[in-house]
Amino acid sequence: MLINQTRQALTSLRLPGMAQAYEDQLNNPAMQSTGFDDRLTLLVDAEIAQRENRRVTRLIKEAKLKESSACPEDVDYSPKRGIDKAQIGDLLKCEWIQRGQHVVITGATGTGKTWLGCARAREATRRSLSVAYYRLSRLLEDMEIAQADGSLPKLRTRLDKVDVLFLDDWGVAPMTESGRQKLLEVIDDRVPGGSILITSQMPTKKWHDYLGEPTIADAILDRLLHNKHAVELKGPSMRLAASGES
Repeated sequence: MLINQTRQALTSLRLPGMAQAYEDQLNNPAMQSTGFDDRLTLLVDAEIAQRENRRVTRLIKEAKLKESSACPEDVDYSPKRGIDKAQIGDLLKCEWIQRGQHVVITGATGTGKTWLGCARAREATRRSLSVAYYRLSRLLEDMEIAQADGSLPKLRTRLDKVDVLFLDDWGVAPMTESGRQKLLEVIDDRVPGGSILITSQMPTKKWHDYLGEPTIADAILDRLLHNKHAVELKGPSMRLAASGES
């Protein structure tokens, strides 16, 4: 009876990790000879681990990554891709996020920019860092809608609070006057301190022309490019290779 009460008490106290570990200990005869302090430590560790797993699961879900299954362990370091394995390994430590730095991944269509960006973002969530993924054009559309319905301050607050803002497909859609201004506001809210991850098939030397208005372009690029890590992917389209086309 006391065992059942203990189980129920742990559950009611919202300690499911400890409750499960307690039951596992009861079902493991070898644990009966283990000292109280050691068994208690195992219970606490189990609760911490389960809470961390739930947090990571929540962060991955909230990130809404386009390639949700991408992970660092599956990065293809084939020489033809031009990836510096040491650089990627260093970036996967996520110290660039702690320093408020940025990462820019460029390369031709199909070279795996979005996938690699999502793998980095996933590693950030594993380290309990929050990520928000947006295609740049969709973010600017959402901001236009939010401005119209009065929810723009709420959206900007969310963008400002995440540890990493992931802007995918930079340069794919035309940049409007309103879009330039809103993009500057988003980036200005995050710099310094908030990291930005960008993927683009457009080389950074063409970004100024893409943004259009020189004053705003200067302001955006000054905030992004002076504190960045650059990764340029090379080689043929990985999508074509996967489909067997030449």
